[in-house]
Amino acid sequence: MDKRENEYVLWFDELRRADVGLVGGKSSSLGELTSATKVPVPYGYATTANAYRYFMDVTGQNKKIHELLEGLDDVEDSVELHEVCTRIRQSIMDAEMPADLAQAIADSYDELAEKVGEKDPFVAVRSSATAEDLPDASFAGQQDTYLNVHGKEEVIRKVKECYASTFTDRAVYYRAKQGYDHENVALSAAIQMMADSKAAGVMFTVNLATGEDDCIMIEGSWGLGEYVVQGTVTPDNFVINKSDLSIRSRRINEKAIELVRLPGGGVEERKVPEERAKAQVMTDEQLKELAGYAKAIEKHYGCYMDMEWAIDHKDRIWILQARPETVWSRKNKEKKEAKKVNITTDHKVLVKGLPASPGLVAGKVHVITNPKDIEEFKKGEILVTQMTSPDWVPAMKKAVAIVTDAGGMTCHASIVSRELGIPCVVGTKSRSVEATLTLKNGQDVTVDAQNGIVYEGVVKDMVKKDEPKAAGQTVVAAEYFPPTGTGIMMNLGDPDLAEKYASLPCDGIGLMREEFIWTTFIHEHPLYLIETGRADKVIDMLAEGVAKVCRAMSPRPVVLRFSDFKSGEYRNLKGGDKYEPVEPADLLGWRGASRYYDPKYTEAFRLELKAVRKVREEFGLKNLNCMIPFCRTVKEAELVTGIMREEGLVRGPDFKLFLMAEIPANIILADQFNQFVDGYSIGSNDLTMLLLGCDRNNDTVSALFDERNLAVKRAIRHLIATAHKDGKTVSICGQAPSVYPEFTEFLIKSGIDYVSVNPDMVKATKRNAARIEQRLMLDAATGRGIKEVEDYTW
Repeated sequence: MDKRENEYVLWFDELRRADVGLVGGKSSSLGELTSATKVPVPYGYATTANAYRYFMDVTGQNKKIHELLEGLDDVEDSVELHEVCTRIRQSIMDAEMPADLAQAIADSYDELAEKVGEKDPFVAVRSSATAEDLPDASFAGQQDTYLNVHGKEEVIRKVKECYASTFTDRAVYYRAKQGYDHENVALSAAIQMMADSKAAGVMFTVNLATGEDDCIMIEGSWGLGEYVVQGTVTPDNFVINKSDLSIRSRRINEKAIELVRLPGGGVEERKVPEERAKAQVMTDEQLKELAGYAKAIEKHYGCYMDMEWAIDHKDRIWILQARPETVWSRKNKEKKEAKKVNITTDHKVLVKGLPASPGLVAGKVHVITNPKDIEEFKKGEILVTQMTSPDWVPAMKKAVAIVTDAGGMTCHASIVSRELGIPCVVGTKSRSVEATLTLKNGQDVTVDAQNGIVYEGVVKDMVKKDEPKAAGQTVVAAEYFPPTGTGIMMNLGDPDLAEKYASLPCDGIGLMREEFIWTTFIHEHPLYLIETGRADKVIDMLAEGVAKVCRAMSPRPVVLRFSDFKSGEYRNLKGGDKYEPVEPADLLGWRGASRYYDPKYTEAFRLELKAVRKVREEFGLKNLNCMIPFCRTVKEAELVTGIMREEGLVRGPDFKLFLMAEIPANIILADQFNQFVDGYSIGSNDLTMLLLGCDRNNDTVSALFDERNLAVKRAIRHLIATAHKDGKTVSICGQAPSVYPEFTEFLIKSGIDYVSVNPDMVKATKRNAARIEQRLMLDAATGRGIKEVEDYTW
């Protein structure tokens, strides 16, 4: 037995990387760097796992925490999870640190002061989690770090705060989903001399963008390194050749803000003078020195490494942390394994579900149950998860197929996969067995999304490669699509798909979802960007994405729906925690129009309007129109259009404003809404949900959710008639026409002006509409008429 296991404190030079069980990954890595390499590391010490367990036992926290967690019925209930975790952390902070443990921490702080020759030195207190007998556990980024801590009393307090951070909402959720026992987790606090950073950042011994391992990637910005790690600033980026440490490439970005130390302790954000903001963050000589340390660390560890560094005001370089890089290390391993493919002639069914987006494809499974692992997903894999949300879109775009446990034909995975043209099977949990439990990482499967079935292996007779065309083979003439009186529009969110789908025989974009741009390109909460002085990022990136679609479709019109994230989806954007409420039913919460005029959010909405003006005026793309989603009252329509007017967006001959008709009030009061808009676009998903009182994301009542219900059809008929009285147009952008082609016949008979469908349904809907209109004209000419099966009048 290691005698050190009974100690409360161990110095870095007493630790090695094998001591993860004693002091966690971060502290043991600092010990390894200090003990076994010649790289410069700020000195310090670490409290042990034994110290943590002693604190939890003596103060009675183990019992209290166990009781509180016993009362946590469902970690998926974010409100309940937050309440329980808050009470646990408060209980830990209210507990008094045992005297002998507090003394050990304080004495070590005094000893550190003697060793470095400073009185009451400033230190960083970093959390380092460990899990007994759980070698594969990964708790990176789930606990807290405190910078520029001063004095032993404050150090003791911060150690206790580190202990409390073991029970953040995110950490408890992660352990629960991974099946880890909360009592097996312990925490070490690394107390490390604070580097007086004038510049800091990260570096990797593999190019994170390409996976090339003959180079070193270094990123840095002014001040402390937290803003680089958190993604608050866009750092300078350098790629260094490993062979001779020459600089392969450099990209100098504007670094407008920095996090700096305060003389009395703590940190604050400051603006960087413009000239310095645009300057390279370090010299070429310092780059080479850093790269040399990276090479030495990689050689010592024998694997790709992820490191943090700092340069102090005396131009000394420090290595603050080093850990094995995981993403590309895993990918390289998987590349070797990917060469082994299970080809079979058997038709063994693994799971069944709903055929949400048609297609037939084979590939390797990648199961992801936690959103934090999305970045590990690589192009060409089959995404298997419980359910997707807007922040999953980047991974979905790389998938060759998608399979989910939950969901119906109008869930997020279904809608997005149809738009992206990716085969998708949803709702496997209710149809057979859960995909996330049945399918295994790296497993070869064949996804038949036409019939909602996933087969084991690559089924040879189902998946066939395209045969190359023989020389001189006849080229088929371009498809012909007869003209239609009903406009056939297309739903689109991803700007990168605009060029691909521009040749389809559609009359424009009936629904462009702004959310794609946020989750794929911007990633950060708009209010967070405003607070950090980067509002222009919203305007520029929104304008760039929208313009890409407008250019591809020009001169055909594009209707942009303003942002319609729910609060939970906004909270998933970087910085969103600070601004978003926790709503148990956010489908019916703070979304759509109710945000735009709210003083807490209206400045963010104005950025969207400025982006629209930039596209229309600066880029000259006048084919861009807009749409207001989830507008509950006529007063809301008045308030939102008033804000639009203030930002220079006023309805006119070349600028149209539409309203999403998705709330019963939009239908019943259409005669009053008419004064504020040029037309409506029916959101049949939410409209059906609210008319039938049926949560469209709830598997339990999914069988009741049907856009073809008579109540929905009567509502649509009423809206069309009321809108047409005042010369307003009506479109539909919900999923019903894409999922049920026969629904298009009802819409055309009802006099709808436009039908907007997913890209994969444009051609079929165009032909279907032509056939229906021809039949209507023929019947009218012969006097035969068509007898309605149902009464659609109120």
